[in-house]
Amino acid sequence: MEIGRKYEHAGIEKKWYSFWEEKGFFKADPSSDKPPYSIVLPPPNVTGVLHMGHTVMAVVQDIMSRYKRMSGYDVLWLPGTDHAGIATQMVVERDLQKQGISRHDLGREKFLEKVWEWKKTNGGTITKQLRSLGSSLDWSRERFTTDEMLSKAVVEVFVSLYEEGLIYRNNYIINWCPSCRTALSDLEVDYQESEGNLWHIKYPVKGEETRYLTVATTRPETMLGDTGVAVHPEDPRYKDIIGKTVVLPLMNREIPIVADSVLVDMEFGTGAVKVTPAHDFNDFETGKRHNLEEINVIDETGKINSSGGKFQGLDVLDARKAIVEELDSLGLLGKIEKHSHSVGNCDRCRTVVQPILSKQWFIKIEPLAKPAIEAVETGKIVLQPEHWKKTYFEWMYNIKDWCISRQLWWGHRIPAWYCADCGETVVSRTEPDICPECSSKNLERDPDVLDTWFSSALWPFSTLGWPEKTDDLKKYYPTSLMETGFDIIFFWVARMIMTGIKFVGDIPFEKVYFHGMVRDEKGQKMSKTKGNVIDPLDITEKYGADALRFTFAMMPLSATDLKLSKDAIEGYWGFINKIYNAVRFSMMQFDEEEVLEFDPIEPFEEDFSSADKWILFRLDTAAEQVGKSLEEMRFSDAAGTLYHFFWHEFCDWYIELVKPVFFGTDEKNKKTVKKVLVKVLDSSLKLLHPFMPHVTEELWQSLPVKYPAKKESIMISDFPGHGEFGKYRPDASTMEQVLEVITCIRTIRAENNIKPSVETDVILSLSSDVKDILSVGEAYLKRLARVKNISYADENYEADKE
Repeated sequence: MEIGRKYEHAGIEKKWYSFWEEKGFFKADPSSDKPPYSIVLPPPNVTGVLHMGHTVMAVVQDIMSRYKRMSGYDVLWLPGTDHAGIATQMVVERDLQKQGISRHDLGREKFLEKVWEWKKTNGGTITKQLRSLGSSLDWSRERFTTDEMLSKAVVEVFVSLYEEGLIYRNNYIINWCPSCRTALSDLEVDYQESEGNLWHIKYPVKGEETRYLTVATTRPETMLGDTGVAVHPEDPRYKDIIGKTVVLPLMNREIPIVADSVLVDMEFGTGAVKVTPAHDFNDFETGKRHNLEEINVIDETGKINSSGGKFQGLDVLDARKAIVEELDSLGLLGKIEKHSHSVGNCDRCRTVVQPILSKQWFIKIEPLAKPAIEAVETGKIVLQPEHWKKTYFEWMYNIKDWCISRQLWWGHRIPAWYCADCGETVVSRTEPDICPECSSKNLERDPDVLDTWFSSALWPFSTLGWPEKTDDLKKYYPTSLMETGFDIIFFWVARMIMTGIKFVGDIPFEKVYFHGMVRDEKGQKMSKTKGNVIDPLDITEKYGADALRFTFAMMPLSATDLKLSKDAIEGYWGFINKIYNAVRFSMMQFDEEEVLEFDPIEPFEEDFSSADKWILFRLDTAAEQVGKSLEEMRFSDAAGTLYHFFWHEFCDWYIELVKPVFFGTDEKNKKTVKKVLVKVLDSSLKLLHPFMPHVTEELWQSLPVKYPAKKESIMISDFPGHGEFGKYRPDASTMEQVLEVITCIRTIRAENNIKPSVETDVILSLSSDVKDILSVGEAYLKRLARVKNISYADENYEADKE
């Protein structure tokens, strides 16, 4: 195949990706006797558009998939997308709002039809973009978290946990978005520092007319739901009133003064803390410790409810203003301080999140956590980098029950029904006809859906067919690798470990590799407001997917922050062009119809020059280093080795060393060098293939060579081993010294401003053994260092200093 004059990435990338897909090279085969290597792609949201976080994830997983496939493994890299409950519902609701329609106008069934229509039309965007990166995913096994098979797994897990008493329904403090009108996971709350006020409010102590207990709060509106005031048991200021009561201003309700060393810091503020169990996470726990009443005063729309007395119906901010004004008029408002504090916002709509008490479904998570802790402690699951184990254990040892219900319509609906006649809760794998307690047919299903993370937690085994004992599950579980961002260690990684061990009886993956956060070249977070976002689609359009892939491969991917610059991408695009041009130059040395019988090259061994043996030994060394680095997932080491070998050793040295052969008349020498060239190029392109699959396929297909073991594609060829050319170590060592002397002479010439066109005489002061070595490479030295005559002096010779 002829190589074009210029590397046109767009056409080449589309051509070869289509070729790979059509040939079925991405497909895994559970009937194969090859050992398995499996990865399940962390499912991006179905609403998603490719960003750099997705890109680095895909690059790492594709490098490993292609490397292992070439190393003799039956590779399954399974793709899929997440139904993304709240995100998808909001997108569809916004579309409806443009038509003046709300989901409530349509009703649940019709609204869900609209969501499925949207998914069918728009849901494939990110998977198309993953293809554009060259991702060798097995698309025949593509999954969606609400597929029938995966939904069956969700129901089975929910019902099983409920039957074991590990799922329950109760009032609990949760994150609530008044706009989206649903509970939020901690991951869906974006905390930002905000400038506000700290209001000091005086609570009259019951029975002591002139004594007040002053508390400080950033949320005066929640005082309507206060059911206690906490002080430290060792605080001398308040020891005498512990156990007494204060009168709650505005509500005229007596609430107790409790001693609590957990909540209260004597040195902070007044040392007295108002306790609102229904609207603060810490207060909720405090209320449980002291058996305090829980009074919810904020409704699901973010307004004061009937428990708020005369403030009912006011938005929380309006209520705050009215409450402060009334406290001031009553003489119960103390000082007001400027105060910076963290405020949680819904990461979808930016509304301030309200902690509220709500009836929700929960998983008792602690019993599931113990085996998951042990799996990492014993090294059964390896975390890379290892320092993330500390974060993992901090989460797991301080674990709290997981709120799994969400007040949405889109998602896995909770398999629970309530009897309107006797109040029985029925949890079932299938829809019940009658209440098992009273035989009533008046059953209504719970309207809520499960947290998106619930179905995601089952991803490594639900995608393989569980609860059925499928061939895929038998062969590919546990999976070999989970690659993801460190920010979801607890929200996803830990939960996958817990559910995998619980329901399949084994760990879900053998290794977890955490990549860093992609930032701009200054280390700043990318954001549209800063104007520093680097769009992967823009980059691949300009430079191609391979350039972006190799840029990431050259970065310390396991670092916390990954600094990405367009200059770096352009630089590695230059490297790809270097490879392209080097192969093109090499192929120009062949006659039009010339094809070499490639294996073996041993018959030509006696004709190998020192340069030939050197480059073959360096190829052997590079293959060993790359293989070892990839096994250990040290991507920048592997990529750096290849960069140095191909650019500096092959292009800068070897091609220059053998150019005279091509311009000479010795056909035997030409054929020998061509053999070596093709061997090096064939192996180099295979070594580079996991990093830059498209250009390597294009160039490999053009090599004028045939051999018995040659495959239809580079991606299913054998990854180069090492050891074949280790026997050339002495010859390579000799050549290294020749190259070192050439480099020294070039440096001296440059320092003395001697033009490249001018030949010089050189005196070499060397030991006798080095002198003998150099005699082997004297011709190389003269030509590449522009030397006319070489004379030798003993090693004690000192040049004339004048």
